[in-house]
This record gives sequence, C-alpha cells and structure tokens, in this order.
Amino acid sequence: MPSSEKLDLKEHISSKEKKQRYVNRLFETIAPRYDFFTKFMSFGMDQGWKRTLVEMARLKGDETALDLACGTGDITFAVASHLPSGGAVGLDITQAMLDIAECKRRDTRVANASFHRGDIMSLPFADATFECVTGGYALRNVPDIAAALTEIIRVLKPGGRFLSLDFGHPNNKTYHWLYLNYLIVAGSAVGLAMHGDADTYRYIPESLKRYPGQRGVREMMQCAGFAETGFHEFGGGIMAINYGIKPNLHRL
Repeated sequence: MPSSEKLDLKEHISSKEKKQRYVNRLFETIAPRYDFFTKFMSFGMDQGWKRTLVEMARLKGDETALDLACGTGDITFAVASHLPSGGAVGLDITQAMLDIAECKRRDTRVANASFHRGDIMSLPFADATFECVTGGYALRNVPDIAAALTEIIRVLKPGGRFLSLDFGHPNNKTYHWLYLNYLIVAGSAVGLAMHGDADTYRYIPESLKRYPGQRGVREMMQCAGFAETGFHEFGGGIMAINYGIKPNLHRL
C-alpha cells in the first residue's frame, strides 16, 4: 500500500479498532484499478455472481434498495435496472470508489440510482427504509460483522431481503488450501505489479482467514434476527451468496 506510512497488514486486520483504517486506505489506493482486478482474479466470473445475486433478490420493480460497499456500482446499477418504478442507493465509505460510480451513472444516465458516502457500521437511514439490501464483498471488510448485521436488519422493512456476496470457505480442506494459496500468490504478484506492494491484494486471503464464511455468516444472521437464512455457493464454495429476510411480525 503506497503511503508515507506503511500499515502492518496482520496487525490492522486482526483489530476491530484498526481494521477500518486499513480498509479505508486500501480501497482508496486500489479504486482506479478495482474493476480490472475483480475481473482478472475471478477469471471473468465476477459479473455472473453479481447477476445471480440480483436474480435471487426477486425484485418486483417498485422497491427501494440499498447496496452496501457498492464500490464502483456494479450491483447498484444491476439492481436499479430491475426497479423501473423504484430506486437503488449505493453506499460506500471510500470516496474514490464513489467518484468512479458517479461517473458511470452520468455516462449511462441511470436516473434511479444514487450514490452516497457512509459507514455500514452506522447507516445514515431511518429504521425500515428498504425492501432489499445487497452487499458485494461487504461483510468481510467491516470491523464487526455482528454489529453490521444489526444495522442492516434495522434499515430493512419487515419482509425485506438481505443478500451478501463474498468469498467463502469450501468444505474440502485440500481444495480450501489450494484456493487460499492461489489468492496469496496471485494477489501478491498483482499487487506488486500494479501498486509496487505485495500486501495490497494479500489483504484478501488474510481477511478471509478471519471471515466466518458462508456457514458462519448464516449462523450470525440467525442470531441477528434474520429468518429463512441460507446460502448459494459457486465453484464448490469458494464464493457464496448468503441470504435471509427480516421477519414480518404481523404474519401468523
């Protein structure tokens, strides 16, 4: 991570207090090349995973949706395209990402998408505002997943759906080891080539080691109050979409 102050990767992501600072610096650094990196590292499969997430949201067309950690806007725009009489709000803590998303919005003239800077840990929205909340690589990057889930369920309307796409933990231990080491080697090489710092993309496997994965996130969603939780896996579990709904207390 090019900077006058080099932040120690393992030290910062193992601490709730320090992780947010590291993540903020990281994504400001990689924002200009983020779209290329996600396509390169996923062998072009990233867009398909995001399309599946939007399909699983089962949008009717008139909802108001929130896309967390929206980055450069891929999921936000995809959700907005399914909401002809609704709208999608993209939220990210990194201004450099939002600047790129806003340029895309102006270029494509998408009227029902907007972008705002904000923190998942303290969402700037009233209770029960959205029928749908999505997140692409969001939960793995927050300093406290349980607290983030509490915020997410707060802003959902009863019956609203939450869907989260992120790296997963395959059940097969050998496959998991190979996959994790691919991320370490490839991420280090790309980080060194593109940013002059191997740690730039080594963050992904290091954060994944501390991430509970699709099964752990499902349990945490249940503890947070979500119902009908589950997950949809890709590639034998290397990626997954966790999902759940906010219970409708008036439903018998």
